[in-house]
Amino acid sequence: MSIELVVLDVDGTMTDSRITYSENGDEIKSFNVKDGLAIASWRKLGKQVAIITGRSSKIVERRAKELRIEHFYQGVHNKKEVLDSLLEKLHLSVDNVAAIGDDLNDLKMLEVAKISFVPRDASAYVDKIADVILSKRGGDGAVREMIEYLIVKENLEEKYLALWR
Repeated sequence: MSIELVVLDVDGTMTDSRITYSENGDEIKSFNVKDGLAIASWRKLGKQVAIITGRSSKIVERRAKELRIEHFYQGVHNKKEVLDSLLEKLHLSVDNVAAIGDDLNDLKMLEVAKISFVPRDASAYVDKIADVILSKRGGDGAVREMIEYLIVKENLEEKYLALWR
């Protein structure tokens, strides 16, 4: 079975896990542009992307809209339950899922995904159950590394490169 859905955690995977507050109390996060291009390319290949995150943030909502990620869930306590519900909605199984996370609240979701990824700086507890420990840190291209790993694994390199030729 092929991977049809990539599930992304945010803090510690799409970002470096830092949360900065301005003097006015505004939250600031940084996202990696290289991750964004890989996410957009994955979608152009006809694949799907979901964000399932434990925190709630207008900044993350904005990033999801920019990347046209239609499956966006924030403030989630049990990520596996949300993933199960999404799979039912999309008529997919866990065999069609690749997921990335970096901490304990991602554990159940990573355990059920067909293939699970963690950034290099993830919790040692999630490292133990991950299929792939990436060489990149969260917020430093880990999501791109994951997607390009899947591109190779799924034999999609020609189609992927054709998007940009």
